[in-house]
Amino acid sequence: MKNYKYYFLSGLFVFFMGFLSLLYIDYIENRKENYQESIYQAEAYKMQKNVLELIETKEKATVAIALSLAKDSALKEYLKNDKLPLYYYKNIINSYKESTHYKNIWIQVIDKNLNSLYRSWTSEKDDNLHHIRKDLATALNSRKVIIGISSGKYDLTISAIVPIIEDSKVVGLLEVVSHFNSIAKQMEHFDISSIVLLDVNKSMKLEKPFTKIFLDKHYVANFNAPKEMLAHMKKVGVSKYTKLQSLYIIEDDYLVSSIKLRCIHNEEIGDYIMIKKLSSISSTGVEFLFFKELTLGVLLFFIMIGIVILIMFYYIRKQKIYYKDILDSSTNIIIINDRKNIVDVNDAFFKYFEEYTSLEDFKKTHRCICDFFEEEKGYLKSNMDGVHWINYLLEKENESNIIKVKINAQEYYFKVSASTIVYNLDLFSVVLSDITEQEKYKKSLEKLTITDPLTKIGNRRHYEQKIEEEIQRANRYKRSLSLLMFDIDYFKKVNDTYGHDIGDVVLREYTSLVKSLVRNEDIFCRVGGEEFMLILPDTDMKSSYIIAEKLRKAIVGFECEVRVTMSFGLVGHQKDEKSDDIYTRVDSALYEAKNSGRNKVIVG
Repeated sequence: MKNYKYYFLSGLFVFFMGFLSLLYIDYIENRKENYQESIYQAEAYKMQKNVLELIETKEKATVAIALSLAKDSALKEYLKNDKLPLYYYKNIINSYKESTHYKNIWIQVIDKNLNSLYRSWTSEKDDNLHHIRKDLATALNSRKVIIGISSGKYDLTISAIVPIIEDSKVVGLLEVVSHFNSIAKQMEHFDISSIVLLDVNKSMKLEKPFTKIFLDKHYVANFNAPKEMLAHMKKVGVSKYTKLQSLYIIEDDYLVSSIKLRCIHNEEIGDYIMIKKLSSISSTGVEFLFFKELTLGVLLFFIMIGIVILIMFYYIRKQKIYYKDILDSSTNIIIINDRKNIVDVNDAFFKYFEEYTSLEDFKKTHRCICDFFEEEKGYLKSNMDGVHWINYLLEKENESNIIKVKINAQEYYFKVSASTIVYNLDLFSVVLSDITEQEKYKKSLEKLTITDPLTKIGNRRHYEQKIEEEIQRANRYKRSLSLLMFDIDYFKKVNDTYGHDIGDVVLREYTSLVKSLVRNEDIFCRVGGEEFMLILPDTDMKSSYIIAEKLRKAIVGFECEVRVTMSFGLVGHQKDEKSDDIYTRVDSALYEAKNSGRNKVIVG
């Protein structure tokens, strides 16, 4: 009887445990589904965030280009005459193609009556845009720079419109137009395909569509839109994707999300649709959740296994094994550090430090990765005002920090963060995410905004930045600082006699001459049409005058297609003098040189 009771209780226990197991597995499955949904939701947010950031970056870059081009002194004259040369911006556009992601930049010049005087991409002109482009009218009336998404007769674009003002009157508009193709290509780096659609009503107004691709009655604004997805969307209906009722949908093993594209008047004019294969979305977290929950159940049912696991965990901790497989699965560099030395690294570390076969090999010559830090302004240094860089990261964990490193003459940029390892407070994990491509792209854009496109030296913006820096340095270290301003005598006569093309040749050739004669530390900028500025750090007035005379004589003797002379104004920085004040003084000195006969150096 006791045996039957034992069997009965054992069977009841097995049944009960089996029932609990089924309930637990069902619970885990529900948790897994919820977690998977949260991953898809996070991925959709990330997709949208990437698109919005890329659009914002391109808007900023486009308006920077437009502002730079709008400073062209010849443009106002062309607007007055309602005529521009056919290939006026050809060289500038080619330089952007060669130096940036802008492979198909458009430039348009519009007169004050909103007639198109010039389009770089077509010979068509003289058509009125008043009823087609409300954003042009807004820029004209507000006299403010307009940047945003726009559509007209040719394409759905990102447009920057700059009013051209002379004597307090708007004489026309300069528009720089960039496209969505480069954004769609950059999204491919995230394994995301893009379909950029224009609203049906706007699509019907297109007269010469750039891509010539249509989906039903929607214009498709990017060349690399996946054909199979276009065919599928046409089959099921475009409205399913342009009128999503949720953050994303899952369809045929794809995650699909979209954002509305709005013009400067906040009207919806299109949709940016993003498609990503589910197989490219990491499910490691879901599987880990399933494993964790299942392991928890096993621990509850099998306490002895839990004890064994605790013993193994203790042993792993003592032997300093830190989930090596998880570390090595990351594409980021992960370093385990104590207060002084590197303790462990993952495999990604050796993708950059290829000359070392192991951590022990690396540590024969280096104790810390900070040995490779480049000590430049704006980047994390090995010592931050007396604080060790890891301690600095721990104190500033909510701030974004970037390091620049040089490995085998190759420069890399990493976003870096550090955190304490919970079970050993003497150890820290340092994660380095490679952002080299983004940082170099950012620097190339910054260089464009401070470079004069004709002469390839600094522009006025560059001068204004550098004079502030040099004045601060001169005040702080009590150093000499001189400023030399000069321009070409009778340059207007050169343009009137030989034409602006020859005028541009004169500017380039004499710029090259001056550039070859100044020191590396001198800062040479073009601040106006034919006006130049030379900042001379650590140079007193006597030495500066010698330099100015050297330049003047070299210019006089320079053999060029058109020979010219130049007048010079020279001043020295005075204690606590501001940039506007020193500019006024050097400008006055140049003015005196002009009025007293030209081709001379006047000290102010």
